[in-house]
Amino acid sequence: MLDVQGLTVKFPSRHGDFTAIEDVSIRVAPGEIHGLVGESGAGKSTIGAAIIGLLQPPGYVAAGTMILGDTDLRKLTPDQAHEMRGDRISMIFQDPQTSLNPLMTIEDQLIETIQAHSDVSTSNARKRAIDLLEEIGIKDAASRIGAYPHQFSGGMRQRVVIALALCTDPELIIADEPTTALDVAVQSQVLALIRRLADTRGIGFILITHDIGVIAQITDNVTVLRGGRVMETGPTAQVLGAPDHPYTRALMAAVPRLDRKLDRFLVPADDAPVVADARGVDAEAWLLDGVQEGGLGLQVRDLTVRFAGTRTSLFRKPEPYVALDDVSLHVRPGSVMGLVGESGSGKSTLAKAISGLISPASGTMQLGDADLPYGKARGRAHPSRRLIQMVFQDPYSSLNARHRIGDILAEPLALYGLEPDKAKRRALAIGMLELVEMDPSVIDRYPHQFSGGQRQRIAVARALLARPRFLICDEPTSALDVSIQAQVLNLLKDLQAKFNLTILFISHNLAVVRQMADDVAVLQSGRLVETKTSEPFFQAPDAEYSQTLLSLTPAMPY
Repeated sequence: MLDVQGLTVKFPSRHGDFTAIEDVSIRVAPGEIHGLVGESGAGKSTIGAAIIGLLQPPGYVAAGTMILGDTDLRKLTPDQAHEMRGDRISMIFQDPQTSLNPLMTIEDQLIETIQAHSDVSTSNARKRAIDLLEEIGIKDAASRIGAYPHQFSGGMRQRVVIALALCTDPELIIADEPTTALDVAVQSQVLALIRRLADTRGIGFILITHDIGVIAQITDNVTVLRGGRVMETGPTAQVLGAPDHPYTRALMAAVPRLDRKLDRFLVPADDAPVVADARGVDAEAWLLDGVQEGGLGLQVRDLTVRFAGTRTSLFRKPEPYVALDDVSLHVRPGSVMGLVGESGSGKSTLAKAISGLISPASGTMQLGDADLPYGKARGRAHPSRRLIQMVFQDPYSSLNARHRIGDILAEPLALYGLEPDKAKRRALAIGMLELVEMDPSVIDRYPHQFSGGQRQRIAVARALLARPRFLICDEPTSALDVSIQAQVLNLLKDLQAKFNLTILFISHNLAVVRQMADDVAVLQSGRLVETKTSEPFFQAPDAEYSQTLLSLTPAMPY
C-alpha cells in the first residue's frame, strides 16, 4: 500500500543543509502495523511528516520516492496534497489536548471534519460521528458527543482523535506517539483499538514510538532508526528477538524489565559521562552538608481531597468530586515509594497535597516529626517549602523559557537564603550540572537549546539545589525515549543513594517502578487499594486491581 524508497529530508540553514533523514526505505501493507523506533532526533516524526506532506519549512524532500497505492506523493500539487490528507492518509498526534479545539464540542469537530471531505448533511454527519465514537469504544456516545475536550479523560480524548482520523476511511494512519502520556490500562485499550482497526478495516498504520514494549506488543514489522538512518528493519519478532545491529541490542538492554529488577540500566551512549572536577566535588560536599541526616519520612493519614463539581442545572448545587478518599500512606525515610494507578486515580493530586499546591478537605500529613499545614496555610517561609521539592513530567514547561540555565539553577539558592554570594551561587550551579553529568559550559544557554533528557537533568539539579529531604518525581521519564530514560533513571538511583533522599516516584510505567521503588502503593479512583514492599508486590500482588495493572503492562517477550 505504501512504498517509501531512499527517502532523504534536508533542512537548509545558514551553516548549510542539515540532513534529518538519509536513504530511508519502508513498506507498509494493508492491515499492517509498522513500527518506527529510535531515540529522540532519530527522524521518526520527520518520516511521518514527509509522507503526509506536513514538513516544517524550510525542510524539503531532497531524494527518494513515496508511493501510496498508485499515487506518487512527491508529484502532487499543494491542492492535491491537501485533498489527500484526511481522504487517504490521516495522522494521530501525541497530545490529544492540542489536537482538539477546546472551544468546540466533540460533535462540532467531528461533523466539520466529515463534511470537509464528503458531501453529506449535518444530520447524517452527526449519525456517522456517533457511530465512530461507538466503534472506538466511547460508551453512551449519543449523549457524550456534545461534551468539550476538557470534559474527557486523556484516554478518551485520544479515542476522539482516532475517530477524527477515521472520519474519511483513510488507507493509512500515521500514529505519532499515541500512547506516551497514557496509563497502562488506557494504553492497552488504545493499542487494542489500533490493532482491531488494522485487522477489520485493513488500515495500514505507521506507529511512531520510543516504547519498545509497545512495539513488541502490537507491531508486525519494525524499523530501528538512529541519526536519520535505518539501523535495522524486518519482522518485529526477528528484530527484537534476535537483533543483528549493535545499536538495536543496546536499545533492548536499556528497556526496563517487568520480570526482574536490575541494579542499573545499560545505556547505548557514545559519549562518556561528564567527570566532576573541583566545582562538582564542592557542590556535592555542599549538598551532603545540607542533607547529612538523610531523607525524612512522610506520614499521611485519612487524607481526603475534593474538587468543585460541574454544574448541570441552575437549580441544583453541583456535587463535589472526590479526588482522594481517606488515603493513608507511610513513606519510609531514605526509601523510594512507587505510586501507581490509572489516570484520574489521584496520584498527582496526592503529590500536590503533600507539596502544598492544593488544600485537602480533611486528614493530616507529617514530614518527619513536623505537621504539614494545608495549601495556602503553608507560607513561603515554612520549612517544608524547601524540604519538599518536585520534579515534574514536562521539564520544558517547568523551566522558565526566558531565563538562562545558570539563573534557573541559582534561583533556589537565593529564594531560600542558602547562599547569599552571587559568585558562589553560580559556582554551585556549575558544580550541580557536573553532578547530573552535563557539560558546565552550557550554563548560559536557554531551556529550548536542550533535549528533553537534558532538560529533565536540569530540573533534577534545580530541585537538589534547594537541599531537599523529600523529593517528588511525577512521571519524570514518561516523555523520554528508552535510552534517555535509562540515563535519567540511573542518575536518580545514584543521587538517591548518594544523598539518602526519600522519594515519592509517581509513574504509570510499572516496569520503571520495579527498577526504582523499595515499596509500592496503588491508587484506584482516589482510594488506596494496596501498599506492599516492591519485590513481593511484583511477584504476587494482593489486590485484584493491582493484578489487572500488571497484566496490562506491555512485557518484553524476548
